[in-house]
Amino acid sequence: MAKQRNRAKPSRRRDKRGGPGSGRRKPCPFCKDKIDQVDYKDVTGLRRFVSERGKIRSRRITGACRRHQNQIARAVKRARELALLPYVAEPANERPGGRRDRDRDRERD
Repeated sequence: MAKQRNRAKPSRRRDKRGGPGSGRRKPCPFCKDKIDQVDYKDVTGLRRFVSERGKIRSRRITGACRRHQNQIARAVKRARELALLPYVAEPANERPGGRRDRDRDRERD
């Protein structure tokens, strides 16, 4: 007689409860404070949405809604253009494992 297969529904990954990522989304900080427009001149406020390397953080990390995230990106780009925010972070002088030293050695030879 042939084996009977288990006819139960296969468990899906999205049915998993309590893992990382389960939980509510953060509320949008601008919607919470009822702010309509993000101001590019508010440099201290914009720094919260830029990483230490100078990259604009994603919605998933900032918790901003789509409308305000687009305004944040536009405001950061305007602030960079006016030199209120840096495009990139200041490079560290001593970085272990960097290619700078090897490139300099080749130029000397």
